[in-house]
Amino acid sequence: MRTYLSERLSRLPESETIAMSQRSRELQNQGIDIINLSVGEPDFPTPHHIKEAGKQAIDDDFTHYPPVPGIPELREAIARKFKRDNDLTYTPSQIVVSTGGKQALANAIYSLVDEGDEVIVPAPYWVSYPAMVQLAGGKPVFVSADIDSDFKITPEQLEEAITSRTRVLLINSPCNPTGSVYSSDELKGLAEVLSRHPGVFVISDEIYEYINYEDKHHTLASFPGMQERVVIVNGVSKGYAMTGWRLGYIAAPDWIASACSRLQGQYTSGTSTISQKAALAAINGPLDDTRKMVKAFRRRRDLVVKLANEIPGLKNNNPEGAFYMFPDVSSFFGKSYKNKTINNSNDLSFYLLEEVHVATVTGTAFGCDTCIRFSYASSDEILREAMKRIKEGLARLK
Repeated sequence: MRTYLSERLSRLPESETIAMSQRSRELQNQGIDIINLSVGEPDFPTPHHIKEAGKQAIDDDFTHYPPVPGIPELREAIARKFKRDNDLTYTPSQIVVSTGGKQALANAIYSLVDEGDEVIVPAPYWVSYPAMVQLAGGKPVFVSADIDSDFKITPEQLEEAITSRTRVLLINSPCNPTGSVYSSDELKGLAEVLSRHPGVFVISDEIYEYINYEDKHHTLASFPGMQERVVIVNGVSKGYAMTGWRLGYIAAPDWIASACSRLQGQYTSGTSTISQKAALAAINGPLDDTRKMVKAFRRRRDLVVKLANEIPGLKNNNPEGAFYMFPDVSSFFGKSYKNKTINNSNDLSFYLLEEVHVATVTGTAFGCDTCIRFSYASSDEILREAMKRIKEGLARLK
C-alpha cells in the first residue's frame, strides 16, 4: 500500500542510537551480560518527600485539567527558584511548564524559528537538537569544538558563524554528551558577541544545572541585556532524579512564554497534575538528596576518569558536570580485530558491545565522530568492571 507520510517527516533523520539499542537488546535476550553505559538518567530513586507529594495529589483528587502553562503555585515556585539560585527575576507569567524538558525545548524552537532560519548548534550536541530545528523548517549550523578546547566554542567561532539568517544560538551547559561546563568568563565572551547581533536569540538548555562539580552554575541570561533575549530550559528530571515524571519548564520574555503556551495549548495542553505537585515539592523542598546524588556522581567521575586515563589510546577530558564522559577514540581508527576494521566511532561502539559487552553511544549521534559517550550513572562496582572490559577490548585492536 502506498504511504502518505508528510514531507516534514521525511526530513526527520533516523536516530543514530536505534541500531545500537536494538543490537544490545538482542544480546541481552541471548543471556549475555551487557553492561549498559548508554543510559542518560540518574540511577537514584526520586526522593521520598517528592513521591509523597505525588501520592497526596492523587488522594486529594487533584486529577483534573490544569492550566496550559502550569498550575499557579508551581510557576510561582519556579520564579522564586530563579531568584534564589540564579539571581534572575521572573514573574510567573514568564514561566511555562511542559511535559518534559524536550517539549520545553521544542516549544521554544517552534516559537522562534521560521522556514530557512539558521540556528547555531555547538557540536558536540544533544542528539535531538538538529532534528527539532529541522522540524521547525530551520537550518542547523554546526560549530565544532574538540577535546582540546574541552568541547566549548569560542567567541571568535560564534562571531564567524552568525549571518543575516541567524535566528537562535542553542547552547547546553552543563553539556550532554561531554560533561563540559561554560565558566562565567567564557559565557561573558559569548554574550559580548551576541550584544553586537540583537536579532539573535538564545535557547539555553540548563537541565543539568545542579549536577555541577567545580563551580556554581552560570547562565547567559545573567549578563547585561541578555535576559530579554534568552529562553532558559530546565526541569526536574536530572537534578531531582525525576526522569519518569516528565516535567520541564522555560523562563523567557513574556512574548515568548505566551507563544509557547499558545503552541502547547494546541497539541498537549497542561502537564500531569500529579507531576506538577511532585515538582512543587521538589523545587520548594531541601536539596539534601540532590547534594548526596551529586557527591556520588563526583566520586564516580573521579573513578572513571582515573580508569580511563589508564587506557592507552584514549584521550580524555575531565567533565565538570552532568554524568557523562566523551573520550576521543580516534587513535583506534584503522585498527582491527578478527578481520574487522574500526573505521569510525560507530564501528568502535559496536565492537565494544559485541566483543566486550559494554554498551556505549557512538559520537556520530552527537555530531562528533572521533568520540564515544558513556554514562557513569551506575554503581562503582559496575563502572570498574565496565572500564576493565573496555581496557581489555581496546588492547586487542592492532
